[in-house]
Amino acid sequence: MRHIALQPDESEIKPLTEPVLLILLSLANKPLHGYALMRDIEILSNRRVRLSTGTLYGALRRLLEDSWIERFEQADTSREKQAYRLTPAGREYLHLELDRMKQLTRAANARLRTREV
Repeated sequence: MRHIALQPDESEIKPLTEPVLLILLSLANKPLHGYALMRDIEILSNRRVRLSTGTLYGALRRLLEDSWIERFEQADTSREKQAYRLTPAGREYLHLELDRMKQLTRAANARLRTREV
């Protein structure tokens, strides 16, 4: 019997909320702790998105439950800061979401280029 890696059906892929998308993007390069995530999200969003701690930690809890992120031990912290990093599953879902957004952007640009009759 062959094992087949199942790809998520595109109809099953739900768009990510902006805070979740920004959290995953922030963790794409390196592990970060909560405060660093909040700062990076502000930078990524051009200061448009400022997450409250409740929103951030609620989203982190759900991402941990879904195994899209995992806790990461940082040896260089003097305080008990909890760091997080993206898992392979989280990276894959992030790529799927970015592909969905690219397709939508292409379709929108094509529509905007057409002239009204």
